[in-house]
Amino acid sequence: MSQPLSVNIAGGGPAGLYLSILLKNADARARVRLFERNRADDTFGWGVVFSDQTLGNLRARDAQTHDEIVASFAHWDDIDVHFGGRVITSGGHGFAGIARKRLLQILQRRAQALGVDLNFQCEVTDLQQIRDADISVAADGANSRIRALGAAHFKPDIDRRKCKFVWLGTDKPFDAFTFYFEPTQWGWFTVHAYRFDQDTSTFIVECREETWKAAGLERADTAATLAFCEQLFSKQLAGHRLMANSAHLRGSDWINFNRVSNRHWTHENIALLGDAAHTAHFSVGSGTKLALEDAIGLCDALQSEPTPRQAFATYEAQRRIEVLKLQNAARNSTEWFENVARYAGLPPEQFAYSLLTRSQRISHENLRLRDKGYVERMELWLARSAANGSRPSRGHQPGTAVPPMFTPFRLRELDLRNRVVISPMDMYSAVDGIPTEFHLVHLGSRALGGAGLLYTEMTCVSPEGRITYGCTGLYNEDQMRAYARIVDFVHQHSPAKICLQVGHSGPKGSTKLMWEGIDEPLESGNWEVVGPSSIPYGPQNQTPRALTRSGMLEILRQFERATHFGIAAGFDMLELHCAHGYLLSSFITPLMNRRTDEYGGSLENRLRYPLEIFAAMRAIWPSQKPMSVRISATDWVEGGISGDDSVEIARAFQRAGADLIDVSTGQTSREAEPVYGRMYQTPYADRIRNEVGIATMAVGNIFEPDHVNSIIAAGRADLCALARPHLADPAWTLHAAAQLGYLNQWWPNQYLVGKSQYERNLARAAEIASANI
Repeated sequence: MSQPLSVNIAGGGPAGLYLSILLKNADARARVRLFERNRADDTFGWGVVFSDQTLGNLRARDAQTHDEIVASFAHWDDIDVHFGGRVITSGGHGFAGIARKRLLQILQRRAQALGVDLNFQCEVTDLQQIRDADISVAADGANSRIRALGAAHFKPDIDRRKCKFVWLGTDKPFDAFTFYFEPTQWGWFTVHAYRFDQDTSTFIVECREETWKAAGLERADTAATLAFCEQLFSKQLAGHRLMANSAHLRGSDWINFNRVSNRHWTHENIALLGDAAHTAHFSVGSGTKLALEDAIGLCDALQSEPTPRQAFATYEAQRRIEVLKLQNAARNSTEWFENVARYAGLPPEQFAYSLLTRSQRISHENLRLRDKGYVERMELWLARSAANGSRPSRGHQPGTAVPPMFTPFRLRELDLRNRVVISPMDMYSAVDGIPTEFHLVHLGSRALGGAGLLYTEMTCVSPEGRITYGCTGLYNEDQMRAYARIVDFVHQHSPAKICLQVGHSGPKGSTKLMWEGIDEPLESGNWEVVGPSSIPYGPQNQTPRALTRSGMLEILRQFERATHFGIAAGFDMLELHCAHGYLLSSFITPLMNRRTDEYGGSLENRLRYPLEIFAAMRAIWPSQKPMSVRISATDWVEGGISGDDSVEIARAFQRAGADLIDVSTGQTSREAEPVYGRMYQTPYADRIRNEVGIATMAVGNIFEPDHVNSIIAAGRADLCALARPHLADPAWTLHAAAQLGYLNQWWPNQYLVGKSQYERNLARAAEIASANI
């Protein structure tokens, strides 16, 4: 833009101040006015955390501001986790802290020196107050007045979270970012503490809102809050005092974190910036980072685009993706701290690891880069723990450090050599329900590929229970013999185990092969489909016949028959498919079950039929062999199955004798709106495992060895099922072992020369990469 801009900024926090500095740096002629409702030295909170990456961005934009901030820093590398009478330390995290008041003073001085018109104790209560400029910027925080006035245009979504927290200071200087976890008669209290100058530290106390109320803190003023927290953490404070700076706040010192997002960040000549546009929970330390990077992004867009309107579009498009990534990570972190009680049963080693990797931004290998010694100690602890729960197998030496994915695991009398599972994948290649040569090669090659456990595709209990004409079945001797041939191959040529997954298509039956149109009905030759109610999966699908009690009993007998055939075929494990909108899933979800008898209505009633089938199968299946259940832990539809429901579903199957819950989601409605991302279903497996106390299998966009190692080490699941990665690479597990330098992974004797060459090539590539750094 060739003409100097006039800019009004509402909000004198770091976001507004830094934007004013950048705008004046870009064009000294710019007329920049800033309005702040508080006094210049008012601030909520004590210290601000910066990462090395954020500092690099500041250095490039305004070296003077950067240098003054850095000169005021307190640095630390370690995170100390105090839990269960232990202190577990992880290093290499590279953070720095500064007093929030000091940061504001630096930014205020720099803005004044550049000619920014700073106006304190000047609250913007009407949009017209700031409309007399080319652009107006709302940088007035999470409780933005500007955003509220323009809510019809910005369309904010404010999610009030479950914890209360109070932001205190202390004269105890911490040498590491420190977490304290303190159990009380009312519930868990957590402290996030870090030093931001030579003598002072931030001391944030957080707890569930119901815990806060039970402890009587709802009625506590500032003095009472300080007294309570000093008493509760007297041992940790060791005589040091707590301090508050909340006099300018309206109401209680304790507040809830609000997760703020907006459908639109700009309207006409107004742009939202920082917390006014989006918030990220303080536990990821990224609120100030996002605010400053917003300022950089908006300033860059204003300089590069010909008009403010085009600049606003560029700013929002470029910043929204990065913000969404951080907000997703912050959501994971928020939920972890909201559910400390869920993880309190973990051993201290695993509790600390779960904490460190809670956001999914920090992974196993990322931790190794930060602190190799910590990761090796964690791997050693996990290997010893796994060895104690499983029979030692050849190639595995209990007590030596092992990548988590290669630790053994036991279910009843079934011992698995590692935690990698070939996920059940429909191949649509059966003939009259009989597995073909394709299935032998498909499953056989993946057994040779090193995974600890293989799953069959959903094997249907009757011709009418098939999804497509190409689906496998287990309702006659020919099918059983074909499967027995596959099982025999797996057992004779690999140490892998194999699980039979059985199910009935229900309302989603009589459809085309996947590559012809997944879940689409056949053009001709359809068979009748059934369900709990006469509700089709989608408008184009058949309307199912609602099952009568006699029809339900007939299908139960079909599941029993398939179980007997599974025993005869020699399978090691059996899974009942109760997910993805197929028959038993359609009984569980209220979206498809509208029955008024004892099999409809409440969740307990909707579970009755799937549990009857599971009990009948468990009574037949050998007691030494495990059984699992696949569930959809959420329907991703308002009014459908929720995460809370999934916990109760898992508990019900656990009581019925299930050994593992295979945790998937969705595919129960065409109206579903899933939130995709890396390992996006793992949080459901995590919750079920750690709230119910049953083994779980995570599945869904898990595609790197690092994903598997992180999930297993954190105790988020016990097994990881990978589908598409194994379609692309049948030897995914063998390759992962070589990439991680784990030499004790079993390889077929026939492939050992390939193993040696593959490992040499990896070593050579690593040497070349190291030389080029």
